[in-house]
This record gives sequence, C-alpha cells and structure tokens, in this order.
Amino acid sequence: MADSPNCDLKSLSPLQLFEKVTEQGEKVRALKAGKAPKDEIDAAVRMLLSLKLSYKTTTGQDYQAGLPPKDQALINNGTTKEEDEDLVDPWNVQTSNAKGVDYDKLIVRFGSTKIDTDLINRIERATGQKPHRFLRRGIFFSHRDMDQILHAYENKKPFYLYTGRGPSSQAMHVGHLIPFLFTKWLQEAFDVPLVIQLTDDEKYLWKDMTTEKAYEYAKENARDIIACGFDVNKTFIFSDLDYLGSSTGFYKNIIKVQKHVTFNQVKGIFGFTDSDCIGKISFPAIQAAPSFSSSFPQIFNGKENIQCLIPCAIDQDPYFRMTRDVAPRIGYPKPALLHSVFFPALQGAQTKMSASDVNSSVFLNDTPKQIKTKINKHAFSGGRDTIEEHRKYGGNCDVDVSFMYLTFFLEDDDKLEQLKQAYTSGELLTGELKKVLIETLQPLIAAHQERRKQITDEVVKQFMTPRKLAFEF
Repeated sequence: MADSPNCDLKSLSPLQLFEKVTEQGEKVRALKAGKAPKDEIDAAVRMLLSLKLSYKTTTGQDYQAGLPPKDQALINNGTTKEEDEDLVDPWNVQTSNAKGVDYDKLIVRFGSTKIDTDLINRIERATGQKPHRFLRRGIFFSHRDMDQILHAYENKKPFYLYTGRGPSSQAMHVGHLIPFLFTKWLQEAFDVPLVIQLTDDEKYLWKDMTTEKAYEYAKENARDIIACGFDVNKTFIFSDLDYLGSSTGFYKNIIKVQKHVTFNQVKGIFGFTDSDCIGKISFPAIQAAPSFSSSFPQIFNGKENIQCLIPCAIDQDPYFRMTRDVAPRIGYPKPALLHSVFFPALQGAQTKMSASDVNSSVFLNDTPKQIKTKINKHAFSGGRDTIEEHRKYGGNCDVDVSFMYLTFFLEDDDKLEQLKQAYTSGELLTGELKKVLIETLQPLIAAHQERRKQITDEVVKQFMTPRKLAFEF
C-alpha cells in the first residue's frame, strides 16, 4: 500500500480502493498500538481520510469494513446484473459468452493480480522445477500475495497449503481434480504441509441430505483426493463434521471470525437473505478458520504466525476476501491465494459443471466406454456444420470443449499446439480431436481408479486423524 496521497487513485477499481482503505486502516491501528510518534500517526490518519473520501467519490458509498462496494459484491438469490456481466459466486457461474468467463474483467472486479511471466519465472527459480502446466497455460491465472509467499520461502520462512472440497456426491468428476493436482505439485515443489477441508457441514446446510450422508460423501471424496498421490506424512484431510468437535483451536478461530463479521457484511458478500438459515450465515467463518495455523495445533505446535497459501477456483474468493479483511484484526497473517479458471461443462463453457448431472462431465468412476460416449455425444464442438466448411474455414478452439479439456490434461505443450494449429486450419476434424481427448482421459482415469482401489479404510483414517506431520515448527 503506497503511503503517498499522490498515488493515482483514479485508475483503481472500487474494489481496489476498498482494499487500500482497509490496509491503511490496519496501518493506523498498528501505529497506535505500537505507540508511534504523534506526527506519524496523524499523517497515516490523514491518508486514511483521503482514501475514504476517494472511495466515497468513486462508489457513492461510505466505506464499511468487511463490506465491499455493492456493485462489486458477489451476490446471487435473484440479484439483477448487466446482461453482459458474468455471474460468479461460490454457488453459481454463468456467462453468455461461449468462450467462458472473461477472466481479465474478473481480475479487475475482484481486485486480484494477474499471474504474469515474471511471477511464473520467480516460482521456477525458487523451486528449481519447471512450472506446472496449469501455470504455463494460464489455468491458474490470478493471485493475492503470492509474492509474499515467495519472499518468505526465499528467506527460509515456513508457509503451508490449504485447499478443500465440498462433498456433494459420492463420485468426483475430472474438474474436481484441478485444485488437487496443482496443490500436489505445489506441496512437492515447496515441501510444505497441506491441510484439506471437506465441508460436509456446508453440503448439509445447502443440500437436501442428512449429516450422515454428507459425512459418507466426505470419506468417499477423501479416497479420490488421496488417490491423487498425496503423502500421508505431510497431509491432513479433515471433515468439518468430525474435526470441529475435537479441536478447540479450530473452534476458537471460528468464533473470532464470527465476532468480527456482521450480518450486513455477509449479506453483502454472499447475498444471504433474511430467509436463509443461520447455519448458512455463520458458515463462512468455518471455511475461513483453516487459513490460520493455530487451527491445527498438532501440526504447527500452536504457532499463530505461519502464513497460508490457498489454491482454489476463483468462485471461492469471496470467502477469503472476508478472511483477509478479518485476519489482521484478530492478529493473524492474511492468507495468500492462487485462483484457477473454471473447468467447463461438456455442454459448453457458459456454466460450471454440476455433480448432480452425470452428463455434464466425465466422472472419476466412469468406464472407458462411458468416457467415450460422453465425449462423443455431449462435448460441445467448435467445428463447422459440414466437413467441407470445416476443411475450408477451420474449427474454433476458443469454444471447443474437447480442446479445453486437453488444455487441462495433455502434458505435452508441443502436441497441444500442433492440435490447435491443425484444428484451426481445418486439417483436424472434430471427431478426430474428440478421439485424442478420449485417448488422453481413458488411461488417466483408469490409473486413478486403480490407485483408489488400494486405498483402504485404514489409509483414509490415517489421513483424517489429527496428528503431527513431518515438519518441525
């Protein structure tokens, strides 16, 4: 945060202004708490008042801590929006564009930072490893404070990873693998502990299911997550329904967050209404709590100052915007984030997939025949109406779901580029591109299923038992 009032505030989005006011307010509180010289405190207060005035001039709204500008808030439940605006919140993703969500606009709306070549190169230098294909291809495209994580790592300071899964069905689909595949790479590249939250309590609150069914799904999803290859000595997977009752540190952090977030704030951030049950209103604090190392005293030896890095799809960002606002007020470091794009439904990139629609994606328990049938029958094509037209004008990779899926799962950059050129030129037909995808996914899913078979109840129990991991803090 620049301290000078000469910084160009006019170029900032309302959300970026909001975050500048928040950071300056934290600075004023820190100066007062540290009994800084009066002239230094006065200068910081003047800067804060100037920022608040700029915020009100830009948005027409008074600044309220924890409540982003209304026209930027992620809200649903029937809230109106502009026709060409993408709807993105933790429960809904909708766009009228066949190419999918406009992520450049989303970065501006959310006030995050684009992952650029310099940051990717810095990650490569820090880890000594070739960047994951998700970084190379812009699948993880946005971040908050990743530069701070790298600075800490370069100075031998620890951090940890946190990601999660809402277990809404027994079987996960290939889109659910994205954060876990990337998190596994991050864990191995940086050699850091990882906590994985299974929000079975959330699914009970939002879905028509019993707590018993939600917990059963959590354990089944844990098998798929473990099958990604995580190291049991470095990874703790927990169910909210199970862990919350056994961890005083976790619960203490939940109520700290709850105390510092008002009903008005969660309504503004998440779009809750007076008709929503109080469980929904209080749930964001539960998703926030794993961002703080003291929620896991068995892992971090009670230390409260270890920063967290959260890889997740960008629809989860509102939870952690709230968390980042609260963190300094309860004495914890803000979590850093890495945001991914959405994995498209087979029917097209206008919406994200639904676990309740078996034809919206390829699931991890699908047979080779089911994979082939789904892709051939349901994968949205960017090809032309006839072979003649396709040969003449070529296909559109920007809207073709088979090509999008290959961007996620085909490791070879050169082959992916060759496929793009061949499809765009008309040399490669839609059926041939789908065949490449089928031949890519079938062995990948078969290998996953084979690993999953080896995961016994005892293995799941090991991962989900609170314990010390292979790190010293």
